[in-house]
Amino acid sequence: MTQGIDGRLLAEQIPRLRRYARALTRNVQTADDLVQDCLERAWRKAHHWEAGTDLRAWLFTLMHNVHINAARRKRPETEPMEHTNYADPKTSGADNALALRDLEQGLAQLSPEQREVLLLVCLEDMTYEQVAAVTGVPIGTVMSRLHRARERMRGFMADERRPGSTPNVKPVLKAVK
Repeated sequence: MTQGIDGRLLAEQIPRLRRYARALTRNVQTADDLVQDCLERAWRKAHHWEAGTDLRAWLFTLMHNVHINAARRKRPETEPMEHTNYADPKTSGADNALALRDLEQGLAQLSPEQREVLLLVCLEDMTYEQVAAVTGVPIGTVMSRLHRARERMRGFMADERRPGSTPNVKPVLKAVK
């Protein structure tokens, strides 16, 4: 049944799958369910994997498809991401905690397609070709989504697109005598 995949090969990919699933779902329990569904599908469909090809890309493709299928079945949850695995912000400084919060808010404002491409390239260090294979879109689309995601994140991190912020507006000071 699992001709080319042995359990050790799958187990080596679990940390990467969990990290990507948590970034996609922004919920620890949902991410763990997604990883489990992905690994279960990989085990059942192991005969489709070709030995010598990139197992990580194949697993990410499976996870992408499982995630998309679940999203089609129901609306995605909008719960905030939990911080149980992050360092205590009190020990790392208030600026780091604020930067992490800003990063999460910026990622939440991206479209799911842009967020997915950005995370695969930046967090998982995948090539454009691998991301195109995982998401099933042309490389040009990957590059376009990545560019737009990076631009939106730059703008957000520079305080241009936050709700309630006023971009590039300097306070006017009056001379008082």
